[in-house]
Amino acid sequence: MQNTTTSLLALILDRSVGNILRMLRVIRLPKAERGPVSWGFVGTLAITLAYGLIMLFSASYSSGYTKYGDIYHFIKPQAIVAVVGFAAMLFLSRINYRALRYLNETFYFVTLVLLVVALFMPSDNNGCYRWVYFPGGMSLQPSELAKFAIILGTADALDKRKDQIGNPLYGIVLPALPLIPVLILLKMEPHNSAMILMCAIFGTMVFCAGGGGWWLFGAGGVAAAGGLAFYNYLSSSGGYAAERLGGVWGLTPTDTANMLWQTRQSVYAICTGGMFGVGIGNSVQKHQWLPYAENDFIFSVVCEELGFVGALAVIILFGALIVQGILIALNAPDFFGTLLGIGVTAQVAWQAFCHIGVATALLPNTGISLPFFSSGGTSLLLLLGEMGVLLSVSRAGNARLAAQKEQQQADIDRRLGRSPQRPVYRHQRT
Repeated sequence: MQNTTTSLLALILDRSVGNILRMLRVIRLPKAERGPVSWGFVGTLAITLAYGLIMLFSASYSSGYTKYGDIYHFIKPQAIVAVVGFAAMLFLSRINYRALRYLNETFYFVTLVLLVVALFMPSDNNGCYRWVYFPGGMSLQPSELAKFAIILGTADALDKRKDQIGNPLYGIVLPALPLIPVLILLKMEPHNSAMILMCAIFGTMVFCAGGGGWWLFGAGGVAAAGGLAFYNYLSSSGGYAAERLGGVWGLTPTDTANMLWQTRQSVYAICTGGMFGVGIGNSVQKHQWLPYAENDFIFSVVCEELGFVGALAVIILFGALIVQGILIALNAPDFFGTLLGIGVTAQVAWQAFCHIGVATALLPNTGISLPFFSSGGTSLLLLLGEMGVLLSVSRAGNARLAAQKEQQQADIDRRLGRSPQRPVYRHQRT
């Protein structure tokens, strides 16, 4: 018994402290992979973040004043997190993204513990247990950590068995095992939107990796059947989920009589905006008509104040981020970097799609925030951290492309009998 306990403690120390020490040994990118970051992506992200902060202040000052007596209640912490997070993103872009593999098990375990702790915390306004509260007024939403834990774990599992990825056991079943406890705990909160989002991210990564080969289509059919069964369960079980499902699908924007209050007010806000909107800061719906205007329905405020043009700008910015994220993933020097880039990009894509779908009455009200726009320090900080990981992949990929270009030029020079071009250095006058 004592030997078993000692072995278990040694295993825990090796998987935690030992892995952290191993991570520190490879924390820096190899010199050959220290290429430039994709500055086009950084610029697009900076514009998106600035746009989001402006719209958050416009959408939140009414709620801030009404609930807390401070019009800056939401924007102040968000702006601070944005600055800190952007700096952290640039710092993380300089680390070796492969080092994160050593944190996979520890990060996943910590996430599970926090999800369990959240179940024993006070419930929020909707009777859900989604937050962990710390002394001093700080809070954390573990589901945000769970998103990256699933991305990192799935990328690691698929990469370790990439030679057997066509086998459904190694390409689908084993990578899905860590997802199951997370889904169970999220269902207990309950947090249905986070469950849907994580399944979408996982499915995107497995599909892009070719996990399971042709068996993937059969697994997709099983997942679709499971999703339909879950939908029937939610729609027939009563409660807020059934009301939200019945209050959207089957209706059109001109048939708002049976819509829920949130969805109806969102549609009103979008319709009011027209082509160019009523002007930034002039939204009527955000003045306690549209619930959670600073979070779940911030896209509706954008539509009302800036109209179709402002909404199109949001979609174009996210489209540019997604396309550039895909290109970064495809240019990664290894399979793990590609999967990591796909997972991070998929999170942004699915979250933006679901948020806009809810605001436009395409999807039931699932309470999904709009990345870089909605209020939420935990979400923004982790998103910017994930962008830093994506930029680390881009540095390694850009260095590889530069090395290939130099090699191709050297081959051309050799075939043509030309001597390699060398940089000319001139003395500078003092």
